[in-house]
Amino acid sequence: MSYELREHTADVAVAASAPTLDAVFGAVADGLAAAMCETIPDAGDRFSLRVRAESREAALFDYLDELIYERDVRAVLPVENRATVRRDDDEWVVDADARGVPLSGLGAREVKAVTYSEMRLEETAGGWRAYVVFDV
Repeated sequence: MSYELREHTADVAVAASAPTLDAVFGAVADGLAAAMCETIPDAGDRFSLRVRAESREAALFDYLDELIYERDVRAVLPVENRATVRRDDDEWVVDADARGVPLSGLGAREVKAVTYSEMRLEETAGGWRAYVVFDV
């Protein structure tokens, strides 16, 4: 599982790859955390979340959007992200957890929102790839 931050006009993008769909969701989320903060302390407690959406891409968008919401509400940086993605009838469900590092004293860069701009989520011969642009 890996991710790479990429400059994108006035925004930042995360390109991620992983052997499974679950792992690529987690990798993009870890890339989101890296876009906000370069050094991650060991502090923080784990929290869980669930999102439901009509497509895989919408599930990825809603998952990342929920992480940004949790950051704002809990005042934590979600790191060490783990996700389980599954289809449930006509919906995609993401059950996830992350370690919430307290934002106080981090000096984290604010990522305002996830965007659908140029979003890609695709299965390849070697696993899964994702590309997501964030508004900063």
